[in-house]
Amino acid sequence: MKIKGFRWVVLGLIVVVTVINYLDRGTLNYMWVANTKVVCSDYTYDEMTGIYDATVDDEHVRLTADEVSVLPDGSIEYMRYGGIAKDLGLIDTSAPVEQQQRQSKSLLAVITMFFMVAYGISQLVSGRVYDKIGTRRGFTLSALLWGGADALASLASGLRSLTFFRVMLGLGEAGPWPGTTKSNAEWFPQKERAFAQGIFGAAASVGSVIAPVLIPVLFLAFGWRITFVVVGSLGILWVIPWLIINKKGPKEHPWVTDEEREYILSGQPECRVSCDTAKTWGQLLSERKNYAVILGRFFLDPIWWMFVTWLPIYLIEVFGLDIKQIAMSAWVPYVGAAVGSVAGGWFSGLLIARGKSVDFARKTAMIVGGCIIVPGMVLAAVASSAMMAVAMMAFILGGYQFVMTNIQTLASDFQTGKAVGSLAGLGGAAAVLGTIVSILLVPYLTQSGVWTSFFILGASLVPASLLCVFLFGGRIEQVKK
Repeated sequence: MKIKGFRWVVLGLIVVVTVINYLDRGTLNYMWVANTKVVCSDYTYDEMTGIYDATVDDEHVRLTADEVSVLPDGSIEYMRYGGIAKDLGLIDTSAPVEQQQRQSKSLLAVITMFFMVAYGISQLVSGRVYDKIGTRRGFTLSALLWGGADALASLASGLRSLTFFRVMLGLGEAGPWPGTTKSNAEWFPQKERAFAQGIFGAAASVGSVIAPVLIPVLFLAFGWRITFVVVGSLGILWVIPWLIINKKGPKEHPWVTDEEREYILSGQPECRVSCDTAKTWGQLLSERKNYAVILGRFFLDPIWWMFVTWLPIYLIEVFGLDIKQIAMSAWVPYVGAAVGSVAGGWFSGLLIARGKSVDFARKTAMIVGGCIIVPGMVLAAVASSAMMAVAMMAFILGGYQFVMTNIQTLASDFQTGKAVGSLAGLGGAAAVLGTIVSILLVPYLTQSGVWTSFFILGASLVPASLLCVFLFGGRIEQVKK
């Protein structure tokens, strides 16, 4: 059996598991604080004390006047606080709302920090693991580890156990990033790699589009424990078609046509040098060009994680949205990210196809993306409504992916064979280090409830990243042995 365009089938499977990857990592963020607005017409009001006594779903609640909004029809609306943090007793529900918000942000930052440390270690190690055992077994190992960890998070009984399962999730989830860079270097000619990387990046965005819709729906229907099980099982099930379809690389796969095999291999300039070159971390760190990937990602990646981690909390604190309203709006920024990811890879590929050098194409795409991010940050900082804010975030994350698609591709532009995954892993580890710093800063920057500093931080990371790419990368081409 021969399948035309089989390289796209392999990439399609990676796209599917990347969507699942982002559903798994989104479970905690969207269920950590899960408030719902409740409308009640069965209540009494004591004018002397300013207390509302209401009965909702056979539950009696006492509310102060500042917790209640009286609707035009005479019924009242109030916020019912819920989510994992409350259910596990991790925050003091008797404290004022502002104090509860600070507690929830601080705890989420700590859990995310441990997740990111594990994620960074995995980025570093996964690149070498994928180089050693190959992408077929590498993706299998990653999916089983993170899928199992997310499903087992349903057993969490407190902060320690929940953090442990998130650490295991981080160890598994990082693999596809160096793994996909390596897979694309194997399955695509150089001129198509940025586009393939862009499709992969778009998959992460699609996962982020689905997460704020699917996870709240599952949470409201079944609770957070069942949601963890359902979402976690998806990665485990994906392994079955992956092992069946991805038998071997393009050189030997029986389903690849002769024409496609020749097209792929003839468009891989590194194969004329060596497809089996391996380098130690020390060797990679001694090469100046590689710091374009390492430092470029150190500064740029935090932008993505700042929004992935804090978007739900931001919409709750600044605009008072509940979990249903978040489901209706939090997906918008990631539509922009999906478009930017594909567009960034397509744009640099188009320039190469028109005769421009790889150096010119990659750098031009990065500059265009940066020019989209910064104005978006400024406008989001002054947004007067949730819809305006998420619309500006669509531009921010679209520009981010426009840049990141090309930075990630630099690993295969600079290195060959078994060194590609290792450099991608080093870049991923550096990205995690930068992300940890930014994640820990956010609760302090936003402790007053004003998020302007959040966007200033994000905007400042863009020129820092591009400067590193231009200073260290020099001309984008294969590193000379």
